[in-house]
Amino acid sequence: MRKRTEPVALEHDRCVALGSSSSGSTAAVLDADSRLKRNLHLAGKGPAEPRCAADAGMKRALGRSLLAGAPLLIPSLPRCRLLAHTHPALQIHTHTLSFTRRKGMWFQLRKILLCVLGLYVTIPFLIKLCPGIQAKLIFLNFVRVPYFIDLKKPQDQGLNHTCNYYLQPEEDVTIGVWHTVPTIWWKTAQGKDQMWYEDALASSYPIILYLHGNAGTRGGDHRVELYKVLSSLGYHVVTFDYRGWGDSIGTPSERGMTYDALHVFDWIKARSGDNSIYIWGHSLGTGVATNLVRRLCERETPPDALILESPFTNIREEAKSHPFSVIYRYFPGFDWFFLDPITSSGIKFANDENVKHISCSLLILHAEDDPVVPFQLGRKLYNIAAPSRSFRDFKVQFIPFHSDLGYRHKYIYKSPELPRILREFLGRSEPELQH
Repeated sequence: MRKRTEPVALEHDRCVALGSSSSGSTAAVLDADSRLKRNLHLAGKGPAEPRCAADAGMKRALGRSLLAGAPLLIPSLPRCRLLAHTHPALQIHTHTLSFTRRKGMWFQLRKILLCVLGLYVTIPFLIKLCPGIQAKLIFLNFVRVPYFIDLKKPQDQGLNHTCNYYLQPEEDVTIGVWHTVPTIWWKTAQGKDQMWYEDALASSYPIILYLHGNAGTRGGDHRVELYKVLSSLGYHVVTFDYRGWGDSIGTPSERGMTYDALHVFDWIKARSGDNSIYIWGHSLGTGVATNLVRRLCERETPPDALILESPFTNIREEAKSHPFSVIYRYFPGFDWFFLDPITSSGIKFANDENVKHISCSLLILHAEDDPVVPFQLGRKLYNIAAPSRSFRDFKVQFIPFHSDLGYRHKYIYKSPELPRILREFLGRSEPELQH
């Protein structure tokens, strides 16, 4: 056997020479092998003796070379696996590295989970302490979709027979209005000013006052498509953005939105003579619509009909059924944390109460696959309205749209049955619509 004082360089060169026949991988393997054996030897638990003295000598030399600072070559994968299999110490080292890596990953995952859990628990308290947050989430008036459109130019949205103007319901409040005349007049309407459009309201064509839902503006894509459908059926369509929406000025509130709608209705009524006026509300706009019509009925100036598209019963039930509330629906104290702040902000939109005081024809349209306002809320509202004494002299109709049609929350305008439904409900014949 060689002595431990044998020159390291000689042993290292010898090892390299032996390892060159196997593409250099053997030297690196023996290097790691010798180091492990040396560590075990120092601990008094060395493995079995090597099969040959030469092999043992190479291993000892490589171990000393490693201690002297010689570079350690990484063994090839198959040889490394063999080494790990034949040396339990290397197996322990490999498992230790793997365990450390897994422990680090679990620590990071735990940090993320704790952050998510902290945020989940914090949000209810934040909403309870700041009820204005919940009001913002209901109105979503800060969401302006589509972006970068000029509401002063409805023709950019394909409404080339539409005029934009502004009304002032109250001091420091201004609302933007679009008035679309029946499609049959689109050529005549080219280049006409606001006065011509106002005078056109006195024509023999009926008028629909459209009250849109939350988020977006009067220039929203699905809203524009509905204007086109109604205009093609021979209706004037007057729509507007509530205070705080679009280019309208003011702070949103249920009272303010209802007053804006009342102001526009009175403005139309003053210019339309004996023409029929129908009120159409969609989603959150159904709450504004029933508030408005209840007030009109109380002052004995009801509209000719009320049309509710995708309505709910009241804002508390809608908030509880909304997809956004799914993750908190079974949270302890859900009503106290999330629903009571809505009420304390003065937001009710109580359609279920309003319909008991409405005395005009009522049509409810609702898609079975509506993901925003559940279909059962529209059905429930109909079941409340139908037996009401206030409707005993008027029609109350509920039209469901099968889920296979895919109309969801805002695409009922695509229904080819819509013209027939309106014609039959509003009692206008096809020749009248096309006159």
